[in-house]
Amino acid sequence: MPSLWTPTDWPARLAELEARSGDEKQVPLRRDIRSLGTLLGQVLREQAGDALFDTVEALRRTAIARREAEAAGDEAEGLKHLNEAQALTHLAAADTATAYRLARAFASYFELINLAETNHRKRRRRSSLLDAAATPQRGSLRGTLRRLRNAGFDRATVLQLLGEVCITPIFTAHPTEVARRSVMFKRRRISDLLERLDGIPLPLTELDELESELLAEITALWQTDDVRSARPTVRDEVRMALDYYDASIFSTIPVLYNEIANAFAAEFPSEEDQPSITELPLVVRFGSWIGGDRDGNPFVTAQTTHESLAMSKQLLLDRYLAQLQYIFEQLASSTQQAPISEALRARLEEYLQELRAAGHTLVEDHFPFEAVRLTIACITLRLGGAPHSTMHRNLGLSAHARLHHYRSAAELLDDLSLLRESLAANSGLRLAQLFVDPLLLEVRTFGLHLQTLDIRQHARVHEAAVDELSAWQSSDSLQLPSPLSPQTAEVLATFRGVAEVKQQAPQAIAQYVISGASSAQDVLRVLWLARLGNVHVEGGETEREHDPGLQPVPLFESIEDLRNAPEVCRELWTSAAFKPLLAAWKGRQEVMLGYSDSNKDGGMIASTWEIWKAHRALHEVARECGVTLRLFHGRGGTVGRGGGPTHRSIYAQPLDSFSGELRITEQGEVLNWKYSDVVLAERNLELMIAASLDAIARPDMKVAKTQDAHLTGAILPEWEAALDELSETSFVFYKKHIIDNPEIFTYFEQATPVAELEHARIGSRPAKRADGSATKQRSMADLRAIPWVFGWMQSRHVVPAYFGVGYALEAFVSENPKGLELLRQMTCSFPLFLDMIRNVEMALAKADFGIARLYASLVEDEALRDRVFATLEEEFDRTRRMVLAVTKQTELLESNSVLSNSIRLRNPYVDPMSLLQVELLRRKRAGEDSEELDRAITATINGISAGLRNTG
Repeated sequence: MPSLWTPTDWPARLAELEARSGDEKQVPLRRDIRSLGTLLGQVLREQAGDALFDTVEALRRTAIARREAEAAGDEAEGLKHLNEAQALTHLAAADTATAYRLARAFASYFELINLAETNHRKRRRRSSLLDAAATPQRGSLRGTLRRLRNAGFDRATVLQLLGEVCITPIFTAHPTEVARRSVMFKRRRISDLLERLDGIPLPLTELDELESELLAEITALWQTDDVRSARPTVRDEVRMALDYYDASIFSTIPVLYNEIANAFAAEFPSEEDQPSITELPLVVRFGSWIGGDRDGNPFVTAQTTHESLAMSKQLLLDRYLAQLQYIFEQLASSTQQAPISEALRARLEEYLQELRAAGHTLVEDHFPFEAVRLTIACITLRLGGAPHSTMHRNLGLSAHARLHHYRSAAELLDDLSLLRESLAANSGLRLAQLFVDPLLLEVRTFGLHLQTLDIRQHARVHEAAVDELSAWQSSDSLQLPSPLSPQTAEVLATFRGVAEVKQQAPQAIAQYVISGASSAQDVLRVLWLARLGNVHVEGGETEREHDPGLQPVPLFESIEDLRNAPEVCRELWTSAAFKPLLAAWKGRQEVMLGYSDSNKDGGMIASTWEIWKAHRALHEVARECGVTLRLFHGRGGTVGRGGGPTHRSIYAQPLDSFSGELRITEQGEVLNWKYSDVVLAERNLELMIAASLDAIARPDMKVAKTQDAHLTGAILPEWEAALDELSETSFVFYKKHIIDNPEIFTYFEQATPVAELEHARIGSRPAKRADGSATKQRSMADLRAIPWVFGWMQSRHVVPAYFGVGYALEAFVSENPKGLELLRQMTCSFPLFLDMIRNVEMALAKADFGIARLYASLVEDEALRDRVFATLEEEFDRTRRMVLAVTKQTELLESNSVLSNSIRLRNPYVDPMSLLQVELLRRKRAGEDSEELDRAITATINGISAGLRNTG
């Protein structure tokens, strides 16, 4: 039997892979999904039996029939099929083991669909690069450079603007990645096999072998526990994030800079030599919160911070040593064939003298003419490489051979640069570019610490610590003070730990994020505590390298705090106490804006608009105070937490309110979508760099002076007035029906699986704060934004992404004679409004109130259930109606066929898991309590998350 991937003819297969538009470009994706589904069916029959397979097929067919009936407008027929699916699910859920396997079957299907779609993104990326004459896509770096060139920017100006860009993704461990580490490794293996199946041509025997390997990997995936037996530790989360460096990020850096260099050469050709990739501006760095984020996580301590930094450093050291070993093996340049520079000869002689002084006198005898190899060996020794490696055994070095270690990345860069310059000056430029440049880029990007680690804690914890320590100081000197509370003791231990770290790696920790910041005092308290912990907050030059100090970064999260942020910063930046610190930090200050909590606090429109206004006002105040401001955007993966297309959101920033530097959180499952593969990682970073360059230069503003241009980023007074009105209307409505409505919290806890999040063992952080940073009672205020979004997403209500939007849009249209026309104009011409409407539209497409009604049946108080559900459904219907009116569509995602098709394909497979989850929750709420039941519920959580491609 031929492979499922065997083509009718290879030219037709090649045409599919090269297709630039039309239905043909989707054919490979459909083939992958169909073939993977067939293989999964075979595995299910073998591993779980025909009975389970038949149940899966029956549920799938019934769910499809329901969706088709509803699409045709036959609600009665749709309800009939939904009832049939419920009956099937009820029967299956009666046996917990069967329920668990059923959930796993559907979840496994989504694992494979997600991998197929990811592979198709890579496939389309490669296809877009095949035609050099094709118009570059908007969002690509080359597309942005072309628009700049067309707007009149010259090459030198664009290079200067690129030098202002620096993107810093910050990896975080919020509990939104449901996959275990072992599952992620299997994903990568399946992904690699899918990519190999695109080879043109492949012998039929090789196609058969690849299919057999896929079948084996799917079998292994089925036999691997998807549910953790224990909650991951912080160390586990650090390891999961560090895996992405080996999986893609290390290899992505040279690819990214080559893409930048090639784009410049294509769009700004010059008779002069193009800059090498190592001469381009540094445009990307990396950071992390994992092991430093204490807010609400009692498992992050001074010890875990040390471990996180040590793990990062060791990973980087292993990478550098492996790269040096590779260069050593490849470069055997002999001085009998090509000389070396005098500068490199002098440096090498310094190292050889140090080795001779230590008794290692035979080093040159082994390679008397291979000075390049000797240099690489000495660099390895300075990095702490073991003399018993292959490299050093070849040199005849004993196990005791050592050279003084590098004290800074600058010293390592200097040695590598000398090596590169010597090769380039002696007919070895190609060798330098191929072997040395990638390592040079990595050292420029990662230094000796890999990534910065931010420390984060809540403002109320600092306030409690300062109050307690101040009481110590003011107590009767003849009376011993009481022991410190554990919370305050840990705060002090944190700062003392930071001081210790910065003695060895000054640049590894530079920011201290203050959650819940609401006043200038919140910043000053951190400085007070830091100095008490012996942290030199101002920074300065040290024996090792430049110390950037420790800068407190206020995080403004609630609607009220966002509104107050500009004046809080003005008070801080003009205070006599803070000005010397600003001077020490060269006038630079970072401020963080919180998307998740502001959305939970005020709804979608108010959150979006207040963040945008705070962004603009903060830059205005910064200019008045002579401060260079960098904003840190705390975006999540879902729309309800600030998620959405990254390029669009960066470009939607206010005009004249962006310095080119951007820090942005990359949370949970987002890491897997963006960094699981070199092609994906390079594309994601390119998008952010291109968008940042676009947002600084604003070429459309120049074009707009000569012709009608849309989406320039400029805001008209009537648009601003409209958004003020929309924001206030939606905020009042949201506050009344969500925040100030006590019935919502009761409904939320009973009609969603938020209480079962603990059993899912997704992340190390508890779902609720349990320290001095929040109240102890069960309330909305105590609930973190992540489980808030998680619960609504799992239950298909998706409330945070739209509640208040429909009401505000409808009110605006009814109260303004030309309101609808104005909203349509804003959708076409104002990036922020377009971004918000498109994100709401996507969330509406993922919601399903037919399914949500089943979750509502779990609410004990029938009257309360009916009141809340009616309110939510009414706002969902209103928002859907108004979004369609504003976008001039007849159905959601009409203008985004790719996403629409993906959701339509997924829904019939998500629906059975939702039905199954409701049945299992009903048993749980009835008092049944067992490890097996929790395991089955968690399997449905994993499956729904994979199906919707969102957790929280």
